[in-house]
Amino acid sequence: MTRAGLLENIRSRRSYLCVGLDTDLEKLPFGLSRDAEGILAFHQSIIEATAPFCVAYKPNLAFFEAMGPEGWRVFEETLKMIPSTHLVIADAKRGDIGNTSERYARAFFTRYNCDALTIAPYMGSDSVKPFLGHQGKWAVMLVLTSNPGADDFEQLLLANGKRLYEEVADKAMEWGSPDELMFVVGATRVELLKALRARCEPYFFLIPGVGAQGGDLVEVSRAALNSECGILVNASRSILYASSSDDFAQAAAREAEAMQQQMALLLAEKGII
Repeated sequence: MTRAGLLENIRSRRSYLCVGLDTDLEKLPFGLSRDAEGILAFHQSIIEATAPFCVAYKPNLAFFEAMGPEGWRVFEETLKMIPSTHLVIADAKRGDIGNTSERYARAFFTRYNCDALTIAPYMGSDSVKPFLGHQGKWAVMLVLTSNPGADDFEQLLLANGKRLYEEVADKAMEWGSPDELMFVVGATRVELLKALRARCEPYFFLIPGVGAQGGDLVEVSRAALNSECGILVNASRSILYASSSDDFAQAAAREAEAMQQQMALLLAEKGII
């Protein structure tokens, strides 16, 4: 999906919501079997219920890979359920050099036809560049995360006066354009998010951490929206597990719609719609 296509979807749906598919067998609602078929039934219901209110889905590969070969079948079947109008982000956090990254890119962009793939930049340019240059595909690079251990590396002060995450973002903008590169930026440190937006003005941010992890949608949006929108806000558990009963799909729809309605107000406030 191109940048123009993504922006058009955001405007037409009045939403920048990404629904994360981090499905835990132990958390499947009552009445669903706790196996591959139960997950597929769950995903079908969740996707049908939330598709009108979001623009993207983010299947987390860890939850599929943990199931072994059957998990890869579930992943592939889940991809078929997602409407072609929605951006598909494979949350795999791949990152290696040379032929290995090229094969990762081929796997997710060609074999599975995902629109985007999360990647880790720790090994530098030759671990990032193989994911760039694929028409209509996105590399979604970790930059500023909200996990407790993020400060171990991301906040290190370098000799040039920058924090490490700032250097990573600056370098990445030399490698990839805003048409093919997004940044993962956590929702729980709004002041840093706002500063990073000023630094990386035209780039899309994928923002996890709103909802169950404590990030505030309004604060995050006002800090990170740019003139075109420029953000995808991910919510996973707050939507997936809005109910543990047989009304789980309706509860997920209500949660997604509530977020979409708030997003519509924020987009209007910014003059985007």
